[in-house]
Formats: sequence, structure tokens, C-alpha cells
Amino acid sequence: MSLKISRILHAGYIFETGAAKIAFDPIFENPFSRNCHAYPSIEFDLKEVSKLKLSAIFVSHYHDDHCSMESLNLLDKETPLYMFCVHEEMFSLIRELGFRNVFSLSLNESVQIGDIEIIPRRALDQDVDSLFQIKHQGFNVLNVVDSWIDYSTLDLLKKEGSWDMVLWPFQTMRELDVIAPSRAPEVSRSLPPEWIEQIKELNPKYIVPSSCQFQLEPWSWYNQAFFPITYKQFQKEISDVLQDTETVRLNPGVSIELCQSGIKHSEPLRWIKPIGEQNVDYKFDPSLIPPPTAEIARKFPKLSDTEKRVVLEYCRKGLIEKFESMDPPQDDYFLKARRWRLTLFDHDGKAFDFHYLLKDSTAEILEESSQIPVAWVTEVPLFKVYAALELGESLTSMYVRINDFRFTAKIEEEIQYADIVEDPLIRCLFNDVFGSYQKAQIQEIRRRNNL
Repeated sequence: MSLKISRILHAGYIFETGAAKIAFDPIFENPFSRNCHAYPSIEFDLKEVSKLKLSAIFVSHYHDDHCSMESLNLLDKETPLYMFCVHEEMFSLIRELGFRNVFSLSLNESVQIGDIEIIPRRALDQDVDSLFQIKHQGFNVLNVVDSWIDYSTLDLLKKEGSWDMVLWPFQTMRELDVIAPSRAPEVSRSLPPEWIEQIKELNPKYIVPSSCQFQLEPWSWYNQAFFPITYKQFQKEISDVLQDTETVRLNPGVSIELCQSGIKHSEPLRWIKPIGEQNVDYKFDPSLIPPPTAEIARKFPKLSDTEKRVVLEYCRKGLIEKFESMDPPQDDYFLKARRWRLTLFDHDGKAFDFHYLLKDSTAEILEESSQIPVAWVTEVPLFKVYAALELGESLTSMYVRINDFRFTAKIEEEIQYADIVEDPLIRCLFNDVFGSYQKAQIQEIRRRNNL
């Protein structure tokens, strides 16, 4: 009696018994989510992936590093697919991809697949994420995915114990800090105290540092600024508080069997090929000075004249229309009239400046010579704005830089408490936008198939 657990990549796993084979959050792309490169490095044998015979697929939430149409498209469309998502539109997109048996998961309602029981549990952000409790013949595994646990859920999980294994997210990724690096607070390179407290309460026999295993582009400064926690640090902190809990590192393709006597290594996934050293670790450099956005923009392709016009026309007109169609910004900072400077850099590092006067839900173009002081600054590669408008690019791969600028003393005093995600460009590109990444993937799949 055993439960085989194999790591795919990031938050992806396969759970296998004699009677069932289930994939969780399967990603078979490298890179995935546009610019997430497997770390350690691997290659997928996609022909072998397409031959997989799965009993079911479970998707924890709709984010593109968990729900990728390109990855799902490789799998047999007759496979039952279960997903936690409050947006019905995502289920329609998956059916459009060709899956015929698509089911919406309800929290705390059990699903039986062969001899494996899966119970979705509530995450802290219950409108987005879910956790998975996986049970098999007395074994009890918690897959936290990359969520944070709600304390009411923790109370429930404590009653569900004891826990044989917990798959726990180990990176506190700095998605917002790298957007405004000159204004980011000092970062902790340790696990959050809440995590330590919750792991102690769960007290698992084994814990897997999970939900990461990627870096950004090889040239990206994010690789030294995005990932503050190492595998080494994770293991040390766990062993400091739980001497009887064993930390088990699972690199992509690695398989283990959870048995009554403990765990043992099992045959690896043959469709994942390791490349180079696999027991790599993250390196964080808090003293790193980010390169200028103009330099970063040179890393991206040149847009055609038509594509460039799409972006510039959006900045002149479409952005204003979008801004005025939304609810007013929630941050008090924008209750006053503010001058916003948006700068786009092309593949040569050439700057295109746009100046706007913003107040509540109104926006208008300002002349650069206006005497109104600049009160908000956004920089971004021109290519990435086009990608967000047309290709479903997500915020984490945009290389947006916000307020890397010294304002007047009065504005500096006011802006220090402003919310970065109230940035006008971020709001216009991403507020009230759902599934753009997956929709763009489906369009590309249809184009390849001449549909």
C-alpha cells in the first residue's frame, strides 16, 4: 500500500496508485507564463506527455502558472477536469479547448477518483485560490499550492490530522517590490511567522518546499531580487521548529512513494529530462541596483509599425476611455488632481512620454510644458504594453517600473502611503480583465490548427 507522488514543475504534481493517476495544476511548458523558466533546468518530451493516461485533472485556480491552455491542450480531452474557479467563463474556455467533462469544485465537498479522495479547502483569498486535501487508504496529504491558509481552514485541517505530507509554498515572491524597487521596504529572507506557526500546528511527517522552481529570463535582474528565500533556509527553519519533520526536496520529474514505513524514491517521470545541476538554489542580492527601464526594453523585439500604432493610439485615446469607464481609484492619493507621466521605451531604448491629468474617474492629456508638478511616474517597455493589449501578458512579466523618481517634497510626503497597484496603467490594463492569457492561448491554438 503506497501513494506515488511525482513533481512536474512549479505547483504541478501527479498522484498515482494502482487504481488512479491524477494530475494537479499540470504545466508542461518551459518557459511558462511568458517568462518563467524552469529552475532547475529541464526539458519536456511533449510527445510522451500527450500519451499520458490520466484518471482526472485538478486545477486549483485560474492563474496562468496553474491553468495553461497550451499545457491542457496536450492531454486527452476525455479526461475529467475539476477546477476551483468562481468565474464561469473559465469553464467555458476549457470546454472551448475541447474538454468534454469539466466540473466546478465546491469547497469542502469530496471528489472520489478511484481510490484517491480529493477535498478542496478554502484559501485565504477564497475568490481566487483553493487548497487540496488528498487522502488514500489512510495517507493524508495537504497540497497548499501557492496559497495562504485562512485560520478557520487551519482549525479544520488540524481536526483532519495527522498529516503524512504537506506540500508548502516556500517563496514569498516579491511581485510588487520589483515594480517599485526604489520604494520597496526592507525584505525578510526568512519564512513568514504565520507560515511557521501554521506548519507547527499541522506538524507533518514530511514537508515539501513547493510552488516555485522557476526563474525569469537569464538576463533579468529579477533573478536576484524576486526570490528572497532559499531551499537551504527553508530546510533550516523547518528543522529548527519541528525536529521530527523531514524536509523533502522534489525537483521536476522526481518521484517518491509514501509508504507505511516512510518514503522511498521511485521511478522518475520519463517525459521530463533534467538539464545540468538540479540541486540549485536561489541567490538574493538586496544591494542590487535595478537597470534602467530603457535598458530592459532593449531585450524585447521590435514592434511592427502597425503594432506600434496600436500602443500609441491606446495611450492617446483608449487608455483615457478605459480609465474613465472604471470606478474611481480607491486610494485617497488620487482624490486630488495628479499629473501622471507614462513613459514607454521601444527596442532601441527610445522614450515616448505621455502626460495626463487625473482626478477621480477623469483623465485628460496634458502638454509636457504644463506647470503642474509630476505626481506619479510609470515606465514600461513598449513591447510589453502591446503584449498586454493583444497577447494576454500578465502583470508579473510586464517589467513595469513605478515612481522611480524624486518628486517635490510635498508630493513625497503624500505619496509614501499610496498603493502601488492603484497605478493608472496597471488599472487600465488589468482591472476587470479576466482570462486574457488563456483566451490568447486559445486563439493561438486555433491559428495553428487553421480553425
